[in-house]
Amino acid sequence: MAFFEIERAYKGYGPKENRTEVLADINLEVEKGEFVAIVGFSGAGKTTLINLLSGLTAPDQGVARFDGKPITGTSPERGLVFQNYSLLPWLTVYENIALAVDQVFADWPASKRRGQIEKFIELVNVTPARAKLPRELSGGMRQRVAVARTLAMGPQVLLLDEPLSALDALTRANLQDEIMRIKREDDATIVLITNDPDEAILLADRVIPLTAGPRATLGPSIPVTIPRPRSRTDVNHNPDFKHARNEIIDYLLKSTERHKLAVTKKLVLPDILPEDLDQPRMLMGKRRARRRSEQKFENVEVIQ
Repeated sequence: MAFFEIERAYKGYGPKENRTEVLADINLEVEKGEFVAIVGFSGAGKTTLINLLSGLTAPDQGVARFDGKPITGTSPERGLVFQNYSLLPWLTVYENIALAVDQVFADWPASKRRGQIEKFIELVNVTPARAKLPRELSGGMRQRVAVARTLAMGPQVLLLDEPLSALDALTRANLQDEIMRIKREDDATIVLITNDPDEAILLADRVIPLTAGPRATLGPSIPVTIPRPRSRTDVNHNPDFKHARNEIIDYLLKSTERHKLAVTKKLVLPDILPEDLDQPRMLMGKRRARRRSEQKFENVEVIQ
């Protein structure tokens, strides 16, 4: 049995008569120590999928399991890093991380909790900013703090919900390097959600495309055979990188074509004609928009 899995899961939102089916027949297995990246279009349901893994939401059908047990809610064992940082603005870097550590390790002595906080502040290189508030930090620094807060809880799985998508290219590259270093040093189990195939191939052991929605589902697993540690320059010139990239992009593009062919819409035009601007305006409003059903036709015989 896989360390982390979803089996035949479906998820939708809205009332039954007008329900939007977001995910359909999702099957996913992640082994301990594996780095899996899921790549898909914006709006396809990637965040909904990672919410199923974290326990923030439950599937309508099917089951999500962690270490052989059904996922019934959130847990520090599954640490989630959000796309929008989610730091408390009135707390400093140290205090934001301490809030999580104190909650998870309440039975630890204060000195041990302080050591845990300091360890992960140093791990993500934000020690000089430890006393600053989130508004005093750049976007990249805030995301480092969010990663440190999650790692400080000692999760068995790190869930990354597009944590780098809002960052500039240089900051994004730096944080990609941080994630690779964390993977290398801790051999962590990681699931990354992203819309960037290049990022997925650079970081992950295998990449799984998520088809276009609605009713998005996971495609075939594409292994990344490029040896670690990976250099960004070397990866870009690696034939395995080019092959995997083309395979991912081709699958995603074909998934959009399938949806185009499958969707049929009935258009109902309104039963109304525009106002006749050639007619003079009258007191009784004769020059008005009319329904087609109000039109009357008469045959007039003209005698010459």
